[in-house]
Amino acid sequence: MASLMNPFAKSRAKPGEGEIVLSVLPPGKQVLTKFEYQYPLKLISPDPHKVTVTNHDHDGKPKDSTRDVPITTVFLLTYGGGLLAGDSINLTVTLEPHTRLALLTQGSTKIFKSKSSTSTTTATSTTAQTLPLPVASPFATTTNQPSRQTLNVKISPHSSLCYLPDPSQPYAESTYTQQQNFYVDPFGSSSILLLDWVNSGRPALNEKWTLSSWKGRNEIREFDEYSNGRLLIRDALLLFNDDNNLADLSAKTDGKGILGTLIIYGPLFKSLADFFMKEFKSLPRIGAKNWNRTPAPRTPTVRSPMIREEQEDGPEDYFGQKSTSASASASGAAPTTPRARQKKEEETEGLLWTTAQARGFVLVKFGAAEVDEARRWLDGMLKREGSVQREFGHQAMLCLR
Repeated sequence: MASLMNPFAKSRAKPGEGEIVLSVLPPGKQVLTKFEYQYPLKLISPDPHKVTVTNHDHDGKPKDSTRDVPITTVFLLTYGGGLLAGDSINLTVTLEPHTRLALLTQGSTKIFKSKSSTSTTTATSTTAQTLPLPVASPFATTTNQPSRQTLNVKISPHSSLCYLPDPSQPYAESTYTQQQNFYVDPFGSSSILLLDWVNSGRPALNEKWTLSSWKGRNEIREFDEYSNGRLLIRDALLLFNDDNNLADLSAKTDGKGILGTLIIYGPLFKSLADFFMKEFKSLPRIGAKNWNRTPAPRTPTVRSPMIREEQEDGPEDYFGQKSTSASASASGAAPTTPRARQKKEEETEGLLWTTAQARGFVLVKFGAAEVDEARRWLDGMLKREGSVQREFGHQAMLCLR
């Protein structure tokens, strides 16, 4: 007779490990078929919500019909709101075909100060009455116990991931290593929106980039059952303070209080990727005319009425509207178009950003003096384009509130 299994058996999972599997079960219901975690990792999943989206044909053209799509949201948390020295998080996520997941946080992940451990090369000294005693070596080295976080996500065909967490917050003398691996469909039907950003720490306590080390790497590969998959893109960021005090990290970051990367890929976020590329191309370049500045007065000449009307109204902006930023600057009035307001905020707050495109991915790099400035800018850009709210609901942008 077979013995019954103990219902109170201990979990085989190691501390900090977790696994999420999102599936579609008959009759088309999206459910979490696996949802496990161990301290110090904690996962919370509220009730799924639905968004109404427009149907598309095989060529990607929108139809007149709509449908309701379920969205599953999972919050990634840690007990105590952060990672202590030596903590290790290892989370595996699998999105089965035709699923949508929003991975969020409820606040910044704090990276606490790392404990120091000293490794020494010892010699021994013996006497008749004592045991061998260690003698400290002049070559003793001190290392910090790092906090680690590893995330592995498989995004199956026709599945989508929206990963918009709050920024990580490294405290003084903290050491942190982050590795995030994403595997997408080789035929390009997977979609991913990934935000990875880190702030300077606790400026109110005079801790600005006083961390010991912060290492982050994002890799996106094609999933393959027989290998690690072809590498599509790799993005890495390494922040550290020089032991020889040759250069302070605050000086290296040029006064920025937050640095971030936004990675956009897949058919679901194609319009968002095109939007960022078009916005960046519209920014003034060195040697190009800056339409935000009032032009110098010129001697009136005879022109046709059509040319005079076009020059008085100004050029058209991205939305096909006449630009009023020049006249607004001259009169001191606030810009009226969304795009003009966005550019005015970028100039006032000193926010810098750039984009790059490779292998179907669009990478957006940005930096700002304050966290709230970066939040406002990113929130404005995503809301103006509208894909995130339309495809995942307003809940997916919780980190930008």
